[in-house]
Amino acid sequence: MRPIRAACLGTATLVTLLACTPVAAAATDTGSAQDRDKARTITVLGEVQQLTRFPVTPGSVSQGDQVVVRSDLFDEAHNKVGETHGTCTTTRDGADEAEQCVVTYTLPGGQLTVQGMYFNYLDQGPFDNAITGGTGSYKRARGWVHSDTIATTPKVVRRFTIHLV
Repeated sequence: MRPIRAACLGTATLVTLLACTPVAAAATDTGSAQDRDKARTITVLGEVQQLTRFPVTPGSVSQGDQVVVRSDLFDEAHNKVGETHGTCTTTRDGADEAEQCVVTYTLPGGQLTVQGMYFNYLDQGPFDNAITGGTGSYKRARGWVHSDTIATTPKVVRRFTIHLV
């Protein structure tokens, strides 16, 4: 049986961020609140807390499988700064599995929504997903989220680099 992998949180995997403290203190942020219209980068680490696969065919990965995932987000000092919540649908099965994912990042000051494809199930490879919208401080958000897997045991941990443009 193949191990269950963390979907982008997620799309988020990321790819979803949550509120606790101001973004400048919560994560690496190369911008400021006063420069909302300028490009900035936010980096957080996501630890998968819950992941459930709802298979079309029990015991195998098949087109149409659904994955629901939730991750906690941390800054470099391991302070919790948010969460991700996402769903993915398997669109191609087999060793080169592909999933289409929608993830919400809840961060201090608002939420970001992210959407895109996740590939490399077996490799836990990197992926990029588009920011499709946001709320609060991120209400006009555009850009992308890049995700790298930095650990798979004891928990799946991903580095999310959020590029706001």
